[in-house]
Amino acid sequence: MKEFWVDIRPWNKEAALAAIEGGATALLLNSSEEGRSLARIPIIAPDGDLIEGRDFHRIEIIDKATEEQAAEYARLDRVIVRTTDWTVIPLENLVAVSDRIIAEVSDAHEAAVALGILEKGVGGILLNSQDPEEIRSVAALLEADGGTLPLLPLTITRITPVGVGDRVCIDTCSLFDEGEGMLVGNTSSALLLVAAETLENPYVSPRPFRVNAGAVHMYILSPDGKTRYLSEIGSGETGCAITGEGQSRTVSVGRVKIERRPLLLVEAEYEGRVASAVIQNAETVRLIGEDGVARSVVELKEGDRVLGHLMTGGRHFGVAIDETILER
Repeated sequence: MKEFWVDIRPWNKEAALAAIEGGATALLLNSSEEGRSLARIPIIAPDGDLIEGRDFHRIEIIDKATEEQAAEYARLDRVIVRTTDWTVIPLENLVAVSDRIIAEVSDAHEAAVALGILEKGVGGILLNSQDPEEIRSVAALLEADGGTLPLLPLTITRITPVGVGDRVCIDTCSLFDEGEGMLVGNTSSALLLVAAETLENPYVSPRPFRVNAGAVHMYILSPDGKTRYLSEIGSGETGCAITGEGQSRTVSVGRVKIERRPLLLVEAEYEGRVASAVIQNAETVRLIGEDGVARSVVELKEGDRVLGHLMTGGRHFGVAIDETILER
């Protein structure tokens, strides 16, 4: 999830409200009292929650030495970076070595450039604008900027019941579109795209905020690119919603339901690599086909092709590492 900080100095209530409603993660103010009555949100101020030098650093890039100083700061802390002529090269160099870079920008155009650097973009935006419409425009860019994941068509090789177990439903604070879901899997390096419950069904109404993700032991891809166990996900955390084209966005988790249900093991293969998932044996649970259409697990058969995401290397506490790990 990328940071979205907005500079509201001097105080402007309309701009502050636009920032809060747009999902800002912090406000830069002259005094923390200015924003306390509007919402619970971190405030960057002399008496605020975030203090320069303790929670972040701020530096203007004027030459190679200041670029190197910013890179040094970014090893441990977030760094607000401003360039004198808004050249891209210094930001490219910094983004290449750290995901803690926050680019200071003045409008949506500059924000779009910063978010597109080296494809993954900066770790966040500090918007220096009092214009509510400009704030909303940048907020929209950030909401849409979850990046793109390469999805592959995997051929199903096995579908078999595995008895009853504990499965996880993730209820988010957002509505999913058709063909959108979350990536889960038995192994951290091979995940399948499970669809949200957006489609009509003769037995239950659609629940377009929900992904019936699967058994508690499985991995799920998070917005930061790490994997977590489904059993670890809880209310107030974030998840990664992904379309059939691989476009991702961050969604907030409102509730998690863990219940005992009959389960299916689904295995699929792509060029010798196997992805698998243990998901609930129910008509409302669907995988996304290679055409982007959600297909119920009760209708899937061997030879069908579904979308998944394959990664290289192993994972240690969810973080990718260059290590050989065998998972079956």
